[in-house]
Amino acid sequence: MMAKKLAIIASKGTLDGAYPPFLLASTAVALGFEVKIFFTFYGLQLLNKNLNLKVSPLGNPAMPMPVPVPSIVQVIPGLEWFATWMMKRKLKQKGVASVEELRDICVESGVDLIACQMTVDLFDFDEKDFIEGISSGGAATYLEFAGDADVSLYI
Repeated sequence: MMAKKLAIIASKGTLDGAYPPFLLASTAVALGFEVKIFFTFYGLQLLNKNLNLKVSPLGNPAMPMPVPVPSIVQVIPGLEWFATWMMKRKLKQKGVASVEELRDICVESGVDLIACQMTVDLFDFDEKDFIEGISSGGAATYLEFAGDADVSLYI
């Protein structure tokens, strides 16, 4: 029997946007899936060696805050830092693995991490800034795999 396939497009480069692709991929590969994640646009940030991911309450009305924060207040300098600190603290308190740890698990377990070549070129990324063990390709690379995948996700 052939392994099930999971194809993911990761398009967000934020702390809260980093968890879904890496959690789902690491879980799926542990369950025997063949997994590929295609990192495009801002999601390409997740392949940087040095992650500096943030979370913003701006435009994120579902983000739980200790007190209700009106949208206009969310533009105040320092609130993004506070929201990021609060999220990292909560993740640590609950024993959730870091993004770096989840990403390492994905690499070590054979998840194919694909950097979108068009995005690399578009934003003048330097490939030496990316982690080891990734591949690159375009939309056709992703679609060739996703066309036969059992599950395809856009995150």
